[in-house]
Amino acid sequence: MTQTRRQFLQTSALATAAVALAVPAPALAQSVDMDELVKPGPLGDKILGEEDAPVTIVEYASMTCGHCANFHKRTWPDLKKDYIETGKVRFIFREFPLNNEAYAMSMLARCAPADKYFEIVDIMFEQLRSGALSGEFLPALTNLSKQIGYTQESFNECLTNQGLLDALVAETDRASGKFGVSSTPTFFINGEKHSGALSIEDIGKIIEDNL
Repeated sequence: MTQTRRQFLQTSALATAAVALAVPAPALAQSVDMDELVKPGPLGDKILGEEDAPVTIVEYASMTCGHCANFHKRTWPDLKKDYIETGKVRFIFREFPLNNEAYAMSMLARCAPADKYFEIVDIMFEQLRSGALSGEFLPALTNLSKQIGYTQESFNECLTNQGLLDALVAETDRASGKFGVSSTPTFFINGEKHSGALSIEDIGKIIEDNL
């Protein structure tokens, strides 16, 4: 049976994710303990780059965040080519969903084959954010899920996976409670906190200063 967007948000396990947004964030710190920061969250981390790279970047992002989308469109390709693939940066991507739509997108990316994760994240930033903001999110999400290999059954199974949702909520709570994350994108570059969609010039300068 086809669900409306309202029914989807009311009946899906995603509706419970709103509790994460009610947690007040502490005062923002300028830096955090690196040993604590690099400990994987409940779902494990999504990582690109060499383990012994001199610079570690942790990004917290919401899939419906316009600034995050701009970063991944304008800065990410050069960051990957010039710094990650050259062994200078180890990049850790962590979800920080800001609304139910972002939780749904994160869940589908997590349910997909692990080697497709970053590719799917790029596609979601490019194709789904406008749908999430315009109210046409569920049809757009359903269509994209078919393109990346989901059946209706696996689509429904993923989005009603309470354990997966709980782990995403726990990661969001950890980010806000331990590291002071309250907006997206938030970057920690060798433990130093930077907010907003950094340009390749800005992030490149910070990286070079840490090499």
